[in-house]
Amino acid sequence: MTQNSDEIINRAAVLNSDEQAIAAARHLAEQAKGGAVERDQQRIYPIALLNQFTALGLGSISVPCEFGGAGLSYQTLAEVFRLISASDPSLGQIPQNHFGLIQFILGEGSAAQQQQLLSAVVQGKRLGNGGPEKNTKHTRDVQAQLVTTSQGLTLTGEKFYSTGALFADILVTTAMHDQQPKMAFIPLPASGVEIVDDWSGIGQRTTASGTVKLQQVAVDPALLISLPAAEKPTLRGAVSQLIQAAIDAGIAQGALDEALEFVRSSSRPWVDANVSRNADDPYILADVGRISTELSAANALLTRAARVLDSIDQQALTAENCARASIAVAEAKVLTTEVALRASEKLLEWGGSRGTLLRHGLDRHWRNARTHTLHDPVRWKTHAIGNYYLNDALPARHAWI
Repeated sequence: MTQNSDEIINRAAVLNSDEQAIAAARHLAEQAKGGAVERDQQRIYPIALLNQFTALGLGSISVPCEFGGAGLSYQTLAEVFRLISASDPSLGQIPQNHFGLIQFILGEGSAAQQQQLLSAVVQGKRLGNGGPEKNTKHTRDVQAQLVTTSQGLTLTGEKFYSTGALFADILVTTAMHDQQPKMAFIPLPASGVEIVDDWSGIGQRTTASGTVKLQQVAVDPALLISLPAAEKPTLRGAVSQLIQAAIDAGIAQGALDEALEFVRSSSRPWVDANVSRNADDPYILADVGRISTELSAANALLTRAARVLDSIDQQALTAENCARASIAVAEAKVLTTEVALRASEKLLEWGGSRGTLLRHGLDRHWRNARTHTLHDPVRWKTHAIGNYYLNDALPARHAWI
């Protein structure tokens, strides 16, 4: 059963400026703070907040103006995700694939497909991801099949890591058709589609990133888009990873903000510190200084990466400028990963034993950081960066770099 956006389809706003989008994100982030601990602990979906995200017009900020969207900058896109994720990174992650799919449509869809699908997004439709498959060789190994029957094309397979699918109006998933990978866009609800929230990860608990079962699902051939050839330049990976990095930067910011408040108001100093407030502990002061500096550096690289993407003419993509974008984003992703993990761990250290008490919910920051940063191994980011600068080797072209 899907939980879609039918109730807001006719009243999704269109944001006309970067300033409007940032203001909308700040407003939503403030709303998301309340109940964040309860949602995490009880696995309560942020449905009302997600509907606000769509109704405010945030779901179409990267859709070009020619299709009725805002056509805003990648800098704004990254900042929107960073702000929201600082309050609730599950809320930030749910529409993550929505924007990656917008980029895919722009890069690979026909003019008619772009018009149909992107106009739907502007109206308030949400795109959800039918993710990779379990028990395959790697994430790009696709076993789901599109088969031509007397009734037309049907899709059969099973997907996992399907973030956003449960809350989507259009399910998007990959299947093989005549030995070629295709992306199928399936309006929901649809016969033969079962979406199961069996996500049991320690973090990002309310993303519903579970299983999608597809059994002879009818697929409109007009809504099939071929995946690009390996040699075709694309920004899909860079844009997707920019959003991932922004979510991690948001997790770090949320952890640091809550750490500072907890140290000031709820923790007590160590006996040997000879201070009356934990906030005056010289070691904590130095730690806070280090984490703040690292976060500033991560945010600076995130902004730089977005600017690199903004500087590229999407009508003149080359292997070189796409590689430059991927490497810039990878550099940001390295630092956002590290600071998200470090800030969320230091939060517990600075808070002491009482910081682990269930009622505070501080552990959610580390669980979210540890879970979300596992999506794309940072060790392969540093490898790609080093190979690029040392050997002029361009990074692989796929959704993960």
